[in-house]
Amino acid sequence: MDTNVITPAGYAELQQELDDLWRKERPEVTKKVQWAASLGDRSENADYQYNKKRLREIDRRVRYLRNRLSKLRVVEYSPAQEGKAFFGAWVTLVDENDDRLTFRIVGPDEIYGKKDYVSVHAPVVKACLGKSVGEEIVVRTPDSSKVWEIDEIEYQHE
Repeated sequence: MDTNVITPAGYAELQQELDDLWRKERPEVTKKVQWAASLGDRSENADYQYNKKRLREIDRRVRYLRNRLSKLRVVEYSPAQEGKAFFGAWVTLVDENDDRLTFRIVGPDEIYGKKDYVSVHAPVVKACLGKSVGEEIVVRTPDSSKVWEIDEIEYQHE
């Protein structure tokens, strides 16, 4: 399965992070490093050392984002997806105890910091792909398996 897929919103978020780092944060930190360096002894200068470290972190993240963004393939919504669980869908599952699980199917770059976003590689997503409302799925993990029914499938038109 393709690991370089991303929703339009996810791509825009990564692009915004890159833009903020490069155009806002990096110039500010660079000024602080230059100011701290002008004070003289850098070995004892905490401002210089901290901001120099932060500058390296920013540069590393900028390199990563530029590289990653060049490899990602934005997957747009298609009306042909309607009624079935595919990339970008919000899926609600219900088990025999009426426990509900709602999540969005996204690429691996989009799951961080979002508890209701699940990667296309997760067992629950693999079980749902291509299925319709009312169908039962079996989610197999190394420890167990669980039966769910697909209760809802929705797409956000971004």
